[in-house]
Amino acid sequence: MKIAAEPESSSSALNTEKGADGEVKRLHQIPRPTDKVLERRWLLEQMAGAFRIFAKLGFSDGSSGHISLRDPIEPHTFWINPYGVHFALLKVSDMVRVDEKGNRVAGADKSVNAAGFIIHSAIHQKRPDIHAACHMHSPYGRAWSTFGRGIDMLNQDSCMFYDDLSVYPAFGGVVFAQEEGERLAEYLGPKNKNLIMQNHGLLTAGGTVAEAAAFFIALERACHTQILVESSTAHGSIGASEGFLKKTLVADDVALYTKKGTGTPEAMYMQFEPEFQLVLHESRDFLG
Repeated sequence: MKIAAEPESSSSALNTEKGADGEVKRLHQIPRPTDKVLERRWLLEQMAGAFRIFAKLGFSDGSSGHISLRDPIEPHTFWINPYGVHFALLKVSDMVRVDEKGNRVAGADKSVNAAGFIIHSAIHQKRPDIHAACHMHSPYGRAWSTFGRGIDMLNQDSCMFYDDLSVYPAFGGVVFAQEEGERLAEYLGPKNKNLIMQNHGLLTAGGTVAEAAAFFIALERACHTQILVESSTAHGSIGASEGFLKKTLVADDVALYTKKGTGTPEAMYMQFEPEFQLVLHESRDFLG
């Protein structure tokens, strides 16, 4: 019996390579269409898919929660979900495109959440680099936001937010005033993409819906982890009283290195893609 000879050379199957400086680089790529019309459709499909993912993860909360998407063709306008439609029912055709004053310019003939518009409009105007933003009333994000604190670098996944997380240390009620939206955008700062809003919840952003949505899922889970760790080490807990449990934080240099490998736009896109493929496998009706 003949045994087939192995090829003399083959390319690596790894999703990394070493650069000229010897550092390992990730080979993730974002498959953004070059045609703007196709890019709009691609982003809207991500947007509708993200709502289905958020519904599966338990982030739906009545009429609360929104994703906004800067239109790639007319960037002074953005898409947002209609008011009062469950995340699990949203489709591409349900999305509404509005201008900077809240006037509907395209998409579904439906109303949008006023508070959502004010928050997202301020962010899109303040930060031209942000093309998508997510804000949900997720359970652990809401709980941790009560403390008005960021998160500790507790593990690899927490490091996605190293030097990329702001805290808005105020709550002025439901956002109906333009000034409140502008303050939120101001606290997000010139470069950060993630925000904990005290007594309110989480907001995440990115260059694509995929990046913003992946950041949201990761930040919600980081808040969950933070609550579990705090509960295990709090004064009066068994861990604290026995003295055998204490927090060990990731060092700054290691956290920065980890952020560069796990919290880039390309890495976050790959965090989102498996979730998107799952909801696409389960049902394609959100593409309609």
